[in-house]
Amino acid sequence: MTRAHFKKTHLKRSLIKLLQTVLILLATLIMLVPILWIFLAAFKNHIDVFQLKLLFTPTLQNFLTVFEAPYHLGQKLINSTIVAFVTVLIAIPIATMAAYSFSRFKLVGETAMLVTILATQFVPAVVIVLPFFVMFRDVGLLDTRIGLVLVNLAIVMPFAIWMIKGFIDGIPIDTEEAAMVDGSSRLQVIRNIVLPMAAPGLLTAGIFCFIIAWNEFLFALILTNREAVTLPIGLALFKAEEGDLWNLLSAAGIIIMVPMFVLALLIRKYFVQGMTMGAVR
Repeated sequence: MTRAHFKKTHLKRSLIKLLQTVLILLATLIMLVPILWIFLAAFKNHIDVFQLKLLFTPTLQNFLTVFEAPYHLGQKLINSTIVAFVTVLIAIPIATMAAYSFSRFKLVGETAMLVTILATQFVPAVVIVLPFFVMFRDVGLLDTRIGLVLVNLAIVMPFAIWMIKGFIDGIPIDTEEAAMVDGSSRLQVIRNIVLPMAAPGLLTAGIFCFIIAWNEFLFALILTNREAVTLPIGLALFKAEEGDLWNLLSAAGIIIMVPMFVLALLIRKYFVQGMTMGAVR
């Protein structure tokens, strides 16, 4: 390789790396600018929100106002937290048992069941929200946390089953067979081998289920009215005669996003491990 050719190759690689860096920075900027705008607006007065200036007198009053009448964001925060946590606590154990059965046993109609489970994810929510409304009205579950939990379970369960099945498929079956030869029962194998090895995957599925339940909007909008209203629905309340109250809306948005950021920071190592485990076969 001649010196000129080497310089040309080195220059080409440098330009490619520079282009990649610029594109990454541009993509990062596109993602962060809306979050930065919301963060700044949350500390502004109503008048300052409509002025494009970075220097302003910050205030914490917005975060206090959203918890007062008529917004009462605290109750909505409690509703969202309870609904999301209960959804995950019910969905993950059931989805794990279903995923293990699909992964380790030959079931009659297994392919048809898996395809049916997957197909439910392609049904638009607006198509099934009316049947849920009529059913819940008849059984008295409208505007209740139990009703929202049931709806969220219907939403996240197919996703959780498919995701956890991918993790369990990645666990060598030889380890389970060796334990059973040594005298362990099926339940002991699941408890002592499968669950510890699949823990990152279960945590990953649980995170996704929590995010889906936390951010769910359409069903909560139709099926709740006053008692079980969640945070995403509460954002629609920040209106006045002068228009949208963007400062209060931004403060409420920060409150909604903070749990997600904190959760991501606490489990980022297990999250990456779970995603990697699910991607490798």
